[in-house]
Amino acid sequence: MSTPIKNRYEFVLLYDVENGNPNGDPDAGNMPRIDPETGYGIVTDVCLKRKVRNYVEMIKGNTSPYRIYIKEGTPLNTLHKEAYLANGMEPGNGKKAPLNKINEARSWMCRNFYDIRTFGAVLSVGDNCGQVRGPVQINFSRSIDPIVQQEVTITRLTVTREDEAEKERTMGRKFIVPYALYRVEGYVSAKLANDETKGTGFSEEDLNLFWDALTNMFEHDHSAARGKMTARKLVIFKHQSELGNMPSQKLFDLVHVERKEDVVVPRKYDDYRVEVKSGPLNGVEMEEKL
Repeated sequence: MSTPIKNRYEFVLLYDVENGNPNGDPDAGNMPRIDPETGYGIVTDVCLKRKVRNYVEMIKGNTSPYRIYIKEGTPLNTLHKEAYLANGMEPGNGKKAPLNKINEARSWMCRNFYDIRTFGAVLSVGDNCGQVRGPVQINFSRSIDPIVQQEVTITRLTVTREDEAEKERTMGRKFIVPYALYRVEGYVSAKLANDETKGTGFSEEDLNLFWDALTNMFEHDHSAARGKMTARKLVIFKHQSELGNMPSQKLFDLVHVERKEDVVVPRKYDDYRVEVKSGPLNGVEMEEKL
């Protein structure tokens, strides 16, 4: 039996990358994403949500109630058909389905898919299962300092085609960030989880799994392209009520990160000073992980 969450949360996650590409930009030849006006590095919310999904699927497998809706190779409408059949509805008539039946299909999707009841989803394509606004939202990550997009030339001794057999080697390239520390902020709404008509059923068990995913997702996502990525600190703010006791920005301001004065070019986490101020929390509990 799942336990409904009763508190609003905010969180700040610090993570870094060393000699890797944390989030390539397809519009820029897969170079690391960057704010062109300031030079600061960017990682999208979609990138981090993908890592959370992969971690949950690895830990829980493809079994309800922890199935993953957004994943490679699975047509989404096939999953919508499951919801229709489970509720005694005829697939293929989604646009004509009555609202109460669409809501039943929506509830079924939330119960069975972890990422839907966590992040939400648009389920109205094909067999209409409505729309879900998720209680967990993540901002874009931004680096603490401007980053350097470094292009590294690589060589390959083998060839692909027979007509290339006489070639000694082929050339390629990869893009890396030598080092960057990123900060991302996020929110958890108990109201969106528990609303009688639009709630997703996101529970305390789901929330604890989400915290585990944030702290461990990089440990199971290593690759040559991403380099060494590590979660460094997770700061969680727990309000005493569903609606919250303080504005989120005042809580985010309590986590202060700056480069140490004697460091010209940061190349490791210890080149930064991370301070989590206690401050007047006014009904908000603070917990540090990592």
